[in-house]
Amino acid sequence: MASDDPLVPSELAERVIARALRNGGDWAELFCEQRSSFGLSIDESRVEGVTRGRDLGAGVRVVSGETSYFAHVDGLAEADLERAADAASAALSGERTEPTALSALVRGEPQPIETDPADVTADRKADLLRACDERARAAGAEITQASASYSEARRRITVANSLGTFASDDRLRTRLGVQAVAARDDRVETGFETRGAHRGFELLADGAAEATADAAGRAAVTMLGADPAPAGTMPVVVGDGFGGVLFHEMTGHGVEADHVQKGASVYAGMIGEQVADPSLVAYDDGRLPHEWGTEGTDDEGTPTQRTPIIEGGRLTGLLYDLIRARKDGVASTANGRRQSFRHLPIPRMTNTYIAPSSDTTPAALIGDVSRGFYAVSFAGGQVDPTTGDFVFGVSEGYLIENGEVTRPCRGATLIGNCLAALRAIDGVANDFDVRTGFCGKGGQSVPVGVGQGHVRIAELTVGGTSV
Repeated sequence: MASDDPLVPSELAERVIARALRNGGDWAELFCEQRSSFGLSIDESRVEGVTRGRDLGAGVRVVSGETSYFAHVDGLAEADLERAADAASAALSGERTEPTALSALVRGEPQPIETDPADVTADRKADLLRACDERARAAGAEITQASASYSEARRRITVANSLGTFASDDRLRTRLGVQAVAARDDRVETGFETRGAHRGFELLADGAAEATADAAGRAAVTMLGADPAPAGTMPVVVGDGFGGVLFHEMTGHGVEADHVQKGASVYAGMIGEQVADPSLVAYDDGRLPHEWGTEGTDDEGTPTQRTPIIEGGRLTGLLYDLIRARKDGVASTANGRRQSFRHLPIPRMTNTYIAPSSDTTPAALIGDVSRGFYAVSFAGGQVDPTTGDFVFGVSEGYLIENGEVTRPCRGATLIGNCLAALRAIDGVANDFDVRTGFCGKGGQSVPVGVGQGHVRIAELTVGGTSV
């Protein structure tokens, strides 16, 4: 089967959908998936943990109102798909619903791949991990442990539904993660860095993998010399790239339509309201070239798009899948995503970010701060979606004194409220970057991109032990 062929022919998809609707329902969907993966890791300078995986299967759902009836099967044989259609429709007892004929196949816009990881030998990938191990350990004599992992995954999907959608998409992601542990006296610190994208093995070429290891080792050694973090309310500059996880958590989840429709979001009923400085713009963009959360279509066959979340400081839109979009009488924003054919799609972010300014530099943001905190990276956190209150741990942070980044700080947390923090953003720098992550929601994990340039929050509570 050629890579741009659908996983099942349209005639078979139409028969399965019609079968799923024989007991009624508003509409039905067939989701087919073919997945292959390879992973390799190194720990204590020993290459180990080789994993290979292949998966092939389908999910059939029938939607009636806001209720989904769902079944999934391994394999794509017609008998398997019919069995899933029968199981999904078994709980309904209405009149047959006639499906709309499928449209011509819509193929998701592919991301150019220079070097297919499948064409690279396992030995070469192992050599890459050994190089990362050496570079992380070279960061300093205090490095006591180093580990790294490499993964590649290709996921092909075909989606057909009774509304006439017939779409396919082909996704290939590559990722490297490096962790270094440094120890001095009774202090132990960890540095962690990743590099991932919707790209092939070229992602890690030309020293990019080694640079990732350098960053992990450097962070671990640097934090050994950290002083206790300050405590109190002060300006906070959040770093570029992975610093965007703060916006992902405090705003992105809050504009996912299922949370809003349940009244479980602090952003419910706020569309059109001024939530930030008029200069602030933010998007969810599933089309960003090569980024981790980029896909040609979502897992409901809707072509991905750039969706404004905040424009001119006003909350402008929510993130929809098909079910929540139909409830609000709007079009899907292509945010219907799922972990696999064994899961139902729900509204999920793709690449979510605060757009960069045109001329403000990180140095200019920091230079205006007489005393504040610089949060480079985070170690997790919690957000109460109904109130917007949040607490985030900082894994790498520094003190800002007289406009300069000075001493590293440990043990810091950022404490605040989503709406108050948004309103307090008074500067965004032009050093835009997107980093990788996996977002968990509803028992499912999907790849997402988080991004921004450096962002300054004029006033935020830093929880530390130094006074």
